[in-house]
Amino acid sequence: MDIDLKGRSALVTGSTGGIGYAVARELGRLGAVVAVNGRTAERVDAAIQRLRGEVPEGQFGAGVGDVGTEEGAAELIAALPRVDILINNAGIFEPKPFFEIADAEWRRFFEVNVMSGIRLSRAYGTGMVERGWGRIVFIASESALNIPVEMVHYGMTKTAQLAVSRGLAETVGGSGVTVNSVLPGPTLTEGVADFLESMGGGDGDLEAKGRAFIAENRPTSLLQRLAQPEEVANMVAYLCTPAASATTGAALRVDGGVLRGIA
Repeated sequence: MDIDLKGRSALVTGSTGGIGYAVARELGRLGAVVAVNGRTAERVDAAIQRLRGEVPEGQFGAGVGDVGTEEGAAELIAALPRVDILINNAGIFEPKPFFEIADAEWRRFFEVNVMSGIRLSRAYGTGMVERGWGRIVFIASESALNIPVEMVHYGMTKTAQLAVSRGLAETVGGSGVTVNSVLPGPTLTEGVADFLESMGGGDGDLEAKGRAFIAENRPTSLLQRLAQPEEVANMVAYLCTPAASATTGAALRVDGGVLRGIA
């Protein structure tokens, strides 16, 4: 199985922590030159130092910019004019009752979670098609199909990502560029850890709190625990390799079986 990414360049948005960081690490292990993205140089530099410690043979560089804004995305694109692999991972979430979500919050979620991926895919996808090879992956969520009542605005953006991903895959069909979405289930990132701590209650460590959260809020989970970022990153990294050349236009689940549908 060909999983060698030597000679390929990659950009992983929102990769100073969580799933994005784990994806950057895996792509580095496979030989890609990986640009680590975050909103500040300090966070990006710190993440790169960690990555170099964990993957001494890896090649990691900085891609500073707030991709949730038009200006920030433009700055990043100017600094990194070409990539072969684009991982649209940057995103935000926040539990809030529907009737308390103001217009500005709907727009903010859409800008960060959806428009960031649209802007970067538009900028980098053309070059991928011209070169006859490329990989674009949107990090969506099982919330795209199983809209969480506690954060409808988040679920809406994840559904939109699936539509964009499929539409883009059809746009570049036959070009050698693949476009896919990955749907993680609840995953123990730093943000989710903070969320669990803020909820209070529950005995034990974060793993125990995670199991309690799954039992109460995602009872259909077959995994019956939170996923680890590395478990999601393994799927994402595979999609970026030559081995996944026939997989495109797909929405692949790493949701621990939360979604009950068989399609």
